[in-house]
Amino acid sequence: MPFDPTLPAPNSPLQSQVIRDQLQSLFNLINGIVTVTAAQVDGVNTLPAGSPANVNISVNGGTLHLSFDIPQGNDGAQGQQGNDGQQGPPFAQAVVDGVNTLPAGSAAAVGVSFDGTNVHFTFDIPQGQEGPMGATGEVSQSQLDNAISGTSNNSNGVSTLDAAMADPDSETLRQKIDELINALRR
Repeated sequence: MPFDPTLPAPNSPLQSQVIRDQLQSLFNLINGIVTVTAAQVDGVNTLPAGSPANVNISVNGGTLHLSFDIPQGNDGAQGQQGNDGQQGPPFAQAVVDGVNTLPAGSAAAVGVSFDGTNVHFTFDIPQGQEGPMGATGEVSQSQLDNAISGTSNNSNGVSTLDAAMADPDSETLRQKIDELINALRR
């Protein structure tokens, strides 16, 4: 049964099945919230120099997927030739030692070093500015706003059950209903 914010109706007799159904519906809604438990870089693409950098983000299951589009840098100045005029040694592999996030608006940088065998890179990439809202999913913001409009008013109009009850089970139920009513208020 889906959650119905109009239940229980104002001034209606208390029915435990209605409350159980509402609580179970809320429990199902809470369990349906996606939790990101891992992040994965799916790709890094090189763009022509001068192109804007971009990051594509998606969530699949509990995994955050990232794909980076990074513009190629401009050619640097010609390096100095060694004292003996010979070409330097070949390197075995390139190693990324780190990727650091800088504040938005900072200049990107790449640190490079050579240990005689491996070329080591450290990337400093500024955080992007917040972009325009992406394409809507299954439910648009307008649909969501319409669906929840007035829901707080519905719960704000429901009074708590302030009179204590002699029966311990009834008192526990009364306290839980008050807790639910207070939690629904905004």
